[in-house]
Amino acid sequence: MIRQAEKNEAMRVAELALLLWPNNDLAAFTKEFKTWIEDDEALILLALDQDYAVGFAQCQLRHEYVEGTDSSPVGYLEGLYVKEAYRMKGIANELVKSCELWAKDKKCREFASDCELSNDASIRMHKKLGFTEANRIVCFTKTLR
Repeated sequence: MIRQAEKNEAMRVAELALLLWPNNDLAAFTKEFKTWIEDDEALILLALDQDYAVGFAQCQLRHEYVEGTDSSPVGYLEGLYVKEAYRMKGIANELVKSCELWAKDKKCREFASDCELSNDASIRMHKKLGFTEANRIVCFTKTLR
């Protein structure tokens, strides 16, 4: 079952998000997810098997320019994770379709996402979910002294 997360489930979502982004703090993530759950421009979904959380999706509206798009706002898939034992069962597809429907309801004409250049599994998954690659970039930073 796919459904919108409730504020009291922010820690459940944060625990799943830590499996995707392990270099974060559970308490800080829980606080962030509570904020996003209450935000009209964000959607946090949980995938459940009975009452067991097996995946999540986070999407938001982006009003700034999104690579490869020409409209605003753009629905943006910020995060998607399904526990390994539940993969290849259509759960990621259901989560993304729910995000897309939400974005359409928010008057978006486009839906986008990103991943690291080296994340081949994510690239394959995005393509399988119907995304088209828009561009490849390398980002640079420099410390100012």
